[in-house]
Amino acid sequence: MNQKHNVTVPGLNLTFSTGSIAQLAGGAVNVNVGETNVLVTACAATTMRPGQDFFPLTCDYRDKYAAAGRFPGGYFKREGRPSEREILISRLCDRPCRPLFPEGFLNEVQIIGTLLSADLINDSDIAMVNGASAALAISDIPWNGPIGCVRVALIDDKFVANPTIEQMYSSSLDLIYVGNAKDMLMIEGSADQISEERFIEALAFGHDAIQPIIAAIKELTALAGKKKAHFALVGATPEARAIIERVVPAERISTAIFGHEKHVRSANIKLLKAEAHAALTIELGAGRFSDVDLNVVFEDLQYKAYRATVLAKGTRSDHRDAKSLRPLQAQVGVLPRVHGSAMFQRGDTQNIAIVTLGPTKEAQDMDGLTGGPTSKSFILHYNFPPFSVGEAGRFIGPGRREIGHGALAERSLVPILPPEDAFPYSIRVVSEIMASNGSTSMASICGGCLAPMDAGVPIIAPVAGISCGLMTEMDSSGTITKWTTITDILGEEDPFGDMDFKVAGTTKGITGFLLDLKINGLPFEIA
Repeated sequence: MNQKHNVTVPGLNLTFSTGSIAQLAGGAVNVNVGETNVLVTACAATTMRPGQDFFPLTCDYRDKYAAAGRFPGGYFKREGRPSEREILISRLCDRPCRPLFPEGFLNEVQIIGTLLSADLINDSDIAMVNGASAALAISDIPWNGPIGCVRVALIDDKFVANPTIEQMYSSSLDLIYVGNAKDMLMIEGSADQISEERFIEALAFGHDAIQPIIAAIKELTALAGKKKAHFALVGATPEARAIIERVVPAERISTAIFGHEKHVRSANIKLLKAEAHAALTIELGAGRFSDVDLNVVFEDLQYKAYRATVLAKGTRSDHRDAKSLRPLQAQVGVLPRVHGSAMFQRGDTQNIAIVTLGPTKEAQDMDGLTGGPTSKSFILHYNFPPFSVGEAGRFIGPGRREIGHGALAERSLVPILPPEDAFPYSIRVVSEIMASNGSTSMASICGGCLAPMDAGVPIIAPVAGISCGLMTEMDSSGTITKWTTITDILGEEDPFGDMDFKVAGTTKGITGFLLDLKINGLPFEIA
């Protein structure tokens, strides 16, 4: 039997243990916060699927009713499909872990978190992220961690790290902060119109609070960590890359991208890809190259093209400068028989928001398995049909992305809603995305504010949201030497950029936020 190791984080009531449970997993760590216990495992496939050109990372978190001494509801008395809470925690874990895997590592990786015990005092979401960090760190899977995660509350004008569920009722800030020893990696949460200055102080507080967690994971790795395995990294062959870059030089990529509408840019890139494919077939012969070669090189060429002009001239593919917004349009009362409706459009991105008012009995019941609220009277649902990007595709219900975007918009609007004693109604907003070219969640916030106003809801203040990006240039050591922030990012500027920072607020302060990175960390001097 493997030796058991325990490491405790001073001051945060947090303990990591490994060696006694799930011993056949690549990495397995129990995280205890009080008497809340989450088991997190990490496993990787030893081989890669032929022809694969993407990284198949899956993070799955599951609550177990037995953890709280309860029976599941329903006829079968068994846990079923993942709840919205479970999906949001799974996404919370995925987003900071993903950018730290080596470039070209495409073996399937699966991270599973299981709630084994719930004390109804300490939530399990922070434990899931820290457990994933520890499980990856002690496993043989290549990963550039560890990271630490902490929740920051603002109670009586004082910051509190990892507050209890009860304490969060008194907090005007719910910030989840994830970072490594030097930089931030991910943030998300909501606030009651917090000022920018106080928000920056909260980020600094969170960064200091994660340092003992990172130190504990490093200690656990020194005690129980496995030697990192060697995995083949995927990339284009030198021969294929040379041919593609000769046939489709950087100037042609830039010409195909810059100054065109979204659908024209996509069509131009497809034509260049077909030309490169024909050249590879002639010069190397069929079967001597793969679609992976083509896709990897074209991703790289577009990545460089989008960034080069922004960094050198501050000019973007649609000829805006770094700080300009796309044209805005807004209209209320767009539908005749609904309680309230609005259309909001920013460039090619368009949403229609529809609001329905009802009695308090229509409030959504919350399971409350780990504690917290038992119902909510404001609901925002976000729908992203395939026609919004001009495609035919899956149309069977909301996916993880839709649930995540809806949750971001919902928590950004909650702070400006009237208190229930002043407006005793349930409110449901549905954001239907009609067209997408970046920042649909922020369009949902704008439309989701206008529609309740159209329905006569006495909101505290109007709220709007925007998405900001980042383009960087690094030296051979990975240090950022040049950078430019961009405002109101396009759909293509998200995958080819380094950051997606979504922020919503009123004229008074911030109400909602989310930061995702594609680099290994965002230095505070840039943030």
